[in-house]
Amino acid sequence: MNGFTEHLSGASERGAVDRLMTWGESRVMLPLIGRVARDVIRHQQRLGELRPERDRLERRRADLDWPQRQRRYQIEEEILSAEKDMQALVAELSGLGVVLLDAGTGLVGFPTMVNNRPAYFSWRPDEEALSYWNFADDTVRRPIPEDWTNPPGEARGRTKSRK
Repeated sequence: MNGFTEHLSGASERGAVDRLMTWGESRVMLPLIGRVARDVIRHQQRLGELRPERDRLERRRADLDWPQRQRRYQIEEEILSAEKDMQALVAELSGLGVVLLDAGTGLVGFPTMVNNRPAYFSWRPDEEALSYWNFADDTVRRPIPEDWTNPPGEARGRTKSRK
């Protein structure tokens, strides 16, 4: 079958998936998911700033004066806190049925199936709409075909009439 399906699935490449989502369900979740994804980006950036400083201080730890030692301890605490917060954000996404695909860009995946293969509708906070998808085992993002965005029974904006 081409396109996406709404049936329950077993597991994907990135972990167990409780259910699959339609494009419409995924699109409705964007405001909430966007807030969480932006928090992920912020924490990832902070970790990117802290880790090099910690590594630099760690390499020189035998020669550090007291203020530098204090800074080293402070950085370690900040890193642990940011990592804990990241775990909580990933758990929040998971609880919503969404997978974090790339922490640096905030790329998230809404599990679906395409041609009987696990896939994601993928989105990141710098995008206006939910416009891309990719297979779970592939990082290449493809544009979502227009016919996937139509509710069942509709073709290109026209509703089928019932008799």
